[in-house]
Amino acid sequence: MGTRRRGRELALQLLYQHELTNAQPEDMETHFEEWKGAPPAVQEFADQLLRGTLANRQAIDDELDRQTAHWRLERLAAVDRNILRLAFYELLFNPTTPHAVVIDEAIEIAKKYGAEDSARFVNGVLDGFVRRRATTP
Repeated sequence: MGTRRRGRELALQLLYQHELTNAQPEDMETHFEEWKGAPPAVQEFADQLLRGTLANRQAIDDELDRQTAHWRLERLAAVDRNILRLAFYELLFNPTTPHAVVIDEAIEIAKKYGAEDSARFVNGVLDGFVRRRATTP
């Protein structure tokens, strides 16, 4: 598994934990065995994603709420919601990663961590968001 995929997975796990416990990133990282065993490059990328998502969570949730107009955020499965938050962070605030890569990575992570329909749901939300942004000035 590549550095960036593993970083995204670690960031997802920590973001999920943060949502449940409201723990600070440094506390979660210190006590998470998978984090401690990850190479420094993976930790660095995961930390960037985690902190960036948390710092921009309101803007991300606003965009996610607009894109999932028929679903309240709190009604989304927690794993799906946090996969989408990470992907939206990359799409909105880290433009160096191509949109197709962000979407593909989110789909693959949803297949691994989400429910049976998670990958299809994540794909639809992210694809719709990228299309909407491309047509909106």
